[in-house]
Amino acid sequence: METGLPAEYYQLLEELQAVDFVLVELTLYLDTHPNDTASIHQFNHFARERKKLKKAIESKYGPMQQYGNSYSGAPWDWNKGPWPWQV
Repeated sequence: METGLPAEYYQLLEELQAVDFVLVELTLYLDTHPNDTASIHQFNHFARERKKLKKAIESKYGPMQQYGNSYSGAPWDWNKGPWPWQV
């Protein structure tokens, strides 16, 4: 589906998805290795990276998540795309 979004949007979204994957895997690992400080530092690093990527995407393309996970601009900008099913 063509949404008229620039290639940069998809590049940032792909980076965010990769970071999310790393965070899920580290979470699973840390559930069984809770004292591995190197992995905890790695988790925290990627958590910060995720926050930066999410902010970069939302500053240009609007909020990504509802239920208080993303802020809205004024006026209310949840009606702006892209919707999750459009990407």
